[in-house]
Amino acid sequence: MSILLVIASVLTAALYLPAWLAALRGAQPRADGDGDGDGIAPARASGQGAALPASALLGGGMLAHALGVVAAVQTGEGFSVGFAHVLSASLLVGVVLLWIEGRSVRVQALRIPLLPAAAVACALPLAFPGADFPLDGSRPLFVPHLLAGTLAYGVLMLAALDALLMAAAERALHAGGGAGRSLFGRWVDDLPPLLALERILFRLILIGFALLTLTVLSGVLFAEATFGRPFRLEHKTVFALAAWVLFGVLLAGRRLRGWRGRTALRLTTAGFAVLLLAYVGSRFVLEVVLQRP
Repeated sequence: MSILLVIASVLTAALYLPAWLAALRGAQPRADGDGDGDGIAPARASGQGAALPASALLGGGMLAHALGVVAAVQTGEGFSVGFAHVLSASLLVGVVLLWIEGRSVRVQALRIPLLPAAAVACALPLAFPGADFPLDGSRPLFVPHLLAGTLAYGVLMLAALDALLMAAAERALHAGGGAGRSLFGRWVDDLPPLLALERILFRLILIGFALLTLTVLSGVLFAEATFGRPFRLEHKTVFALAAWVLFGVLLAGRRLRGWRGRTALRLTTAGFAVLLLAYVGSRFVLEVVLQRP
């Protein structure tokens, strides 16, 4: 494995760590009440200087993570793909989208579970190098198909995380104010309002569904240009189509019948669970359980 991946993995962990600590600090009780949870230290009313170090370090971490993904995927005569590569790239997309959403909505608490997972996933290709694929002209759509699928995983993974946090926030809200005295309660209190989380959820689902549609179309209608062979109904295709139907039904129900709340949360988590089985789950079984490329 390339030394570049080792360096990128170490840099990713080192740069994500301060942003994670700052987000974790946001769940701690603040005596002065003026910290925003985004900087290395609480921000003062006189300016935003304290918020800049964490934002800059998070940006550097995303760049290092992207370098790690490129280093893991590239090989001498082609590229390598496995469940670890897809998971790392998906979590990178999740971090980037969370950073973008954080420009307008307070989402620091969402970084607490996401950043450690992203740092670990960046190094996973070191242990699980995946399968090698040569670059040739017989499959011109394979790289766009893989890119769209990876982006779909990342966006819908973040949507599933958002759905789980919405469920936790709703449960804590019904439990009453006593939950705020625990660490978990303070973390839940630091989450964006439920309406903001719901708005983020459906924005992510819409983007992810569009990317998943491109993935399904390129894999089903243009199988020969994508995989170099005629279309075959495999378990990956079945799971991907099932996930596409679940997310499509959710968006249609939201549009036509105003679905929200628990219905949206259940369909989101179910859709992502099915999507996870479509590629990451199947590659994990092949590479780790069966030890086949």
